Order: sequence, then C-alpha cells, then structure tokens
Amino acid sequence: MGHLLNRRAFLALSTGTAVSAASGRLWGSGLIPMPVAKGAAEERLDAFTAAYMQTMNAPGMTQALTDTTATIRTAGYGFGNVELKAPVTPDQLFQIGSITKSFTALIMLQLREEGKVDLHRPVLEYLPWLPVTMPYGPITAHHLLTHTSGLPDASGIFQSDSSARHAQGYPPGAHFHYCNLGFAILGQIIEKLDARPWYQCLQARILTPLGMTATAAVITIESSARSATGYQAFFDDQVYPRKGRLVPRPPEVFASPAGSIASPAGDMARYLRMLLNRGRETNGRIVSEESFALLSTPYIRVPEFSSTASYGYGIAVDTLDGHKILRHTGGMNCFASSIHVDLDGGVAAFASINAMQGYRPTPITQYAIQLLRAEHEAKPLPAAETLKDAAEIENASHYTGVFRNGDGKELLFKAEGTKLLLMHGGEEIVLQRSEGELFLSMVQGGFSDYSLAFGRDLVISKAGKGGDGDHAKGPAPEAPVVEVAYGPDWYTNAAYRGPREFRTPAGYSAFIGRYRSDSGDDVRVFVRKGALWLGDSPLTEIGSALFRVGNDSWSPDTAEFLTIVEGSARLLRVIGEDCWRIEVGA
Repeated sequence: MGHLLNRRAFLALSTGTAVSAASGRLWGSGLIPMPVAKGAAEERLDAFTAAYMQTMNAPGMTQALTDTTATIRTAGYGFGNVELKAPVTPDQLFQIGSITKSFTALIMLQLREEGKVDLHRPVLEYLPWLPVTMPYGPITAHHLLTHTSGLPDASGIFQSDSSARHAQGYPPGAHFHYCNLGFAILGQIIEKLDARPWYQCLQARILTPLGMTATAAVITIESSARSATGYQAFFDDQVYPRKGRLVPRPPEVFASPAGSIASPAGDMARYLRMLLNRGRETNGRIVSEESFALLSTPYIRVPEFSSTASYGYGIAVDTLDGHKILRHTGGMNCFASSIHVDLDGGVAAFASINAMQGYRPTPITQYAIQLLRAEHEAKPLPAAETLKDAAEIENASHYTGVFRNGDGKELLFKAEGTKLLLMHGGEEIVLQRSEGELFLSMVQGGFSDYSLAFGRDLVISKAGKGGDGDHAKGPAPEAPVVEVAYGPDWYTNAAYRGPREFRTPAGYSAFIGRYRSDSGDDVRVFVRKGALWLGDSPLTEIGSALFRVGNDSWSPDTAEFLTIVEGSARLLRVIGEDCWRIEVGA
C-alpha cells in the first residue's frame, strides 16, 4: 500500500479531463514545451500528446519510439520541474514502476537456463524462512511470475510484527490477483541463487548488456537528483479530481524488484528493442527463444487489463488490431508509465508522466504503435481517440433527484446535459465519474473526503422451475438509481424499496476512525448500512477483528484492527502495512 504500485484502493483516484489542446496552459505555468516533429506520424502523436497532457493535468512526459533495428525517436513534453518551468530533457530519469517486473522475469528465466532454478518447484525449497502460510497448496515461481500465488498484494515481505505471516487466500493458479509481494519474493530468490544484491544482478544481467548505462537499478537520493521532479496530490487524505492540486514529492529510496527502476527514454528504447527482437540484443541474447516464449505465453486471463488481455511472466500479453502485443504499466508515488510492444508489427513505445493521479499514459503508447505501424506499412494514419471532459457523464440523468437520510438531511443532484451537479449550500458542485457508480467532487474542499457511491434498485429473479429455484439478486443495468452514500452517510430517494434498518455488530465501534501510515497513506474506516467500510472498499469479517478487503470472496488482502485501548483500535494493519489511528480536527 505505502510506496507503490497501484495500491491506493482506499481513495477514489481520477482518470482525467478534456480541453482543447496543443498549446494550452498547465496549472497556469505557461505554454507546454514541445519537441520538433519529423513526419506526419510524429506530428499526430505530438498533437495527441499535448491534448492528453492538458486533459490529464500531466506536468511532463518522456517518450521513446523504436522498431527492431534502431530508436526512432525520444521526446520530452511539458515540464521536468513546473516551479522552475524547466522542460523535460532526454537524460532525465522517470520511475517506470511495475514495468520493472518484466526485468525480474527475464532474470528468473536466465537462471532457469543456467539450471539454477526450477520455475515449478515450491519457493519454500529456495527460501525456507519465508514468512507466509500456504493452506491452499505450495507456491512456485511460476505462480509468483503470473500473480496467481494466492498471496496478498503487500508491498514487502517483512512486517513490523516478526511473528506476522502473509496468508494465502486461494489455491495457486485459481485466480489472478496482482501481487507486488510475489516479485519481492522473486527478488530474494534471485539474490540467493546469483549470490549478489538485486541491483548488482540487474545491472550485470540486463542493463549493461543492453547499454542502458544511464538507468538506475534502484531508486536512491542520488538517482533522484538525475530525475524529473515527481508530483503527487497535495491533499493526500482526500479523493483526487483530475485537476486537483499537485505538489512536488521529496526524493526517496526504493529497491524492490516489483518496481525499482528509474530510466531515461533512450535506455527504455533499448529495452523495448530487445523485446521486439524476442530476447536478442546487439551482441547476443538476453534470453533464449524458448525463454522468451515462456515470458510471452498468455497463462491466465486478466479482464481488468482488457477484454482480450492475459498475463505472461511479469508482463501482459494482449492483442491490438489483430497483432500480438506485450504491454504493462507502472504506477509509483509520483510517476506513471506505460509500454506497448507490437511483436507482429515490429514497433514499440514507452511513455512516462512525472505525477501520480490514478491513471497511466496507456493511450499514448497504444496510439504511438498504431501510428508507427501504419507508417511502416504505408497505410493511412489512424485518428486519435476522443478525449472526454472529466465532467462528461453520458447517463447523468440517471442520478438526478432528491435523496434523504434518516435525519432528514437532503442531497439534490441535477443534470445539465452530460454534466452531473450536486446542489449544496447554494453552490453547484460538478461531479466526475471515478468508476462504475462512483463519483467525486471536482472541487477540493467540497464533498472531497469520500466518493459519492450511487446504488440502483435490486431486482430479484427466480431460477429453476415451479418457483422453487434459487434467487439471484443484483442490480439490473438500467434499474433506477435509488440510493447514494457519502462515507458513513446514506441517502435514499422515493423509489427506494429496500430495508432501512440495519444491525451493526457492537464491536465495530472500536474500529471506526481515521488511520495513517508512516509512508503517507490516509484511510478512513466507517460503518454504513450495518457494514464496515475502508474508503470505497467493503470489509467482510473473517476472524476476530480481521476482515477481507474488497468484493472478491477469495481475496487474500486483509485488514486487521489491533491494540484496542479504551474502546478504540490504535493500529490498523492493511495488507501488511501499519496504519496508526490519528485524531484531527474537522
């Protein structure tokens, strides 16, 4: 949860807003610095990039384009430091986050080629000290590489409580559950078998052979001095709208094989070119053809990536326009990155933004390879996707009307075309969709502690014959919206026909409150409709003061309330990270 990689499940993070573009202003900081384009494809990519950055409130972006033989282009857009109005430069490092996982996978495959590791052998045979419990069966490196181990998505192996163990939640191979912990464990295997620290192994086995001489194997204070300035949400205890206030983040240290690499665009082009050539580099091979085939095999479907995506070893395997592609994203505290590698088209792209706002620059890398492929094939250049305004909600009228809670308080929602407005205190608060039926205020300070979570009427249908079958319960896609929640507050409209009284277990009062980790995660726990919630995530009780996080019945991610003093839990351990109760004013 703390340092990395797409794990702030407790805050509704945004996915952006749209404006007109190419020379728009970013936070009032001046015109966006742009590279000089060469050719129609680059001109189109530059125009889309400028629109995208303005749309998504990105401070700066670095890009790399390559084919199988040479780097086509590296480019910087916007600001490496907004306050100084210093543009992004080609030599600046950007943290690539979880794209690091493919590097880790390649090293594991190298060790396999050397006969040092069996990817299907239980990891406890390599690391007998590993602080995990495996009630559902042995975990192998294959399971860790594919995020199918059943382990929780913890940031690191070791917890503050030396007796604590990461618990497996489902049989290995049964589900895909993104797991940074798994790659931290792989790093320990690599260090043991290669008899040197992770960063030395990465440098010797991947970075040096590929000529990635400027890349930092781990994030340090020194490497941060060579990096673009990273930006994060100023109000890190609130939900974040697309145009929310950002602030520079101080330098940090991070060394996990799940996401420790910081690299300039030119070095990333070299890495992508090796992938395009299926493991081959200028003076030999990084991995064999057989190993590359293992890397790029689709082992398990990953619908949350896309309807066609699967996961290989440390990288997603997908199709785009009929071509096989490898792709991945990376999210750090203040950077967001993406790669697309078109194996059939022979082109690849990398992009990284120096801010963390809940999105990744995937549309940039996808459009880049579509443009390059069309150019290589002498076909018409494709049009860019339309970027939508954050306030554009096609079904805004579904959520309108008056909603009241048990105390008689009201929330009034109004639609103006595709805009959804919350009318409150004489003001119109514009809302943006976070995901699904979750919305958030675009004005920080007004309804910005929680998401606004709408709910539709539940319809009951009978299965079986003669009325004796099971009852399936769930919201119909076009069922009317009948309720809305804001944190612990719950409101209904006149069409609501469900229960209004809910029993809350007495012990839950000890858990309610606000908690914060040493690394800056701020989470709020509350009761709504008799159930315990952690931000937008429901908590399901599975033990004494122990809860499952989220909706999946098999999820290994847990929250445990500890050290209860005078009726209040003082410590909340969420997915292996300690968060401490805090008391602050309103």
